[in-house]
Amino acid sequence: MPVDTQQILSEAEKLGQLIAQHPAVERYKQAQKSVADDPEVSRMLAEFNKNLEAFSRQEQAGMQVTDAQQMQLEAMQQRVVSHIKVKALNLAQVDFVDLLRKVSQTYQKPLAGEAAPAQPSGPRLAMGPR
Repeated sequence: MPVDTQQILSEAEKLGQLIAQHPAVERYKQAQKSVADDPEVSRMLAEFNKNLEAFSRQEQAGMQVTDAQQMQLEAMQQRVVSHIKVKALNLAQVDFVDLLRKVSQTYQKPLAGEAAPAQPSGPRLAMGPR
């Protein structure tokens, strides 16, 4: 029996509500809040982003980023990613994205069983990893 678009959207809404109740989602939200509420992390991120943008503008203007500037940026990046709250956010984000990937793979399985559409001739565009 054919299914209409509204039925699919209704079921998608239910799925979204289920996903929202998963512990990975709550951990991710809490980790985001923890980072956002920490003035030290906010300052480090703002400083890193400011320098990253400045170096990008410098390169766009045709000026080479010096080794000292590159080392400074890498040191800032290391301080940011080694902060315990940023680490927790990164781990929570991996779990959250993994959950979404599993859901996506699961709903795509029945579609793979259908007759595959004819492949267009000619060059194919390669998309980067998601």
